Amino acid sequence: MSEVQIEPGAVAGRFRGYMPVVIDVETAGFNAATDALLEVAAVLLHVDEAGKWQPGFTITRHIHPFPGANLDKASLDFTGIDPHHPFRKEIAVDEKDALHDIFKVVRQNIRDNGCKRAILVGHNAFFDLGFINAAVARTGIKRNPFHPFSTFDTVSLAGLAYGQTVLSRSVEAAGLVWDSGSAHAAYYDAEKTAELFCAIVNLWRDRLGA
Repeated sequence: MSEVQIEPGAVAGRFRGYMPVVIDVETAGFNAATDALLEVAAVLLHVDEAGKWQPGFTITRHIHPFPGANLDKASLDFTGIDPHHPFRKEIAVDEKDALHDIFKVVRQNIRDNGCKRAILVGHNAFFDLGFINAAVARTGIKRNPFHPFSTFDTVSLAGLAYGQTVLSRSVEAAGLVWDSGSAHAAYYDAEKTAELFCAIVNLWRDRLGA
């Protein structure tokens, strides 16, 4: 089989000029307006020489709870995050610094791929986007590279492709490896969501040429 030649702008051409960026957040609750944002991870994607979508660079930040943020014990018990752990407090940054670092990388990726804007890819993407948008509003950041409401949700995509909606089951149904001991860390869940999204996009391309 001859090697597929990738034209410049392959990423921009696939999703109408949008650059898909996989985001996962870990939080201290379900209310984006009141509950702390504790971790954010972003995975950049690229198209390889064979025309396959692949996960690329990952950037992640641990975040100090914003002043007055609610810390729901049940949520912390579920994720295993201790916001007050000494090691975590040393490496965590404020929301504004975390978003600045991630948005800077995303904006550069948009430029490098000739795209017009980023679009958030997530598992239950409305949840991740809600916390990102709330943090943007709190910090007064003006240059949010993400579309304000459109997303690609791997819950729906995996339900269509594999008949599964839970992230772990969807990843396994796609023939990928899932380590339950590493779950509920933003970097791990984001990277697995990225693998899942790429698997579905590549499956669609292989079967339908689109």
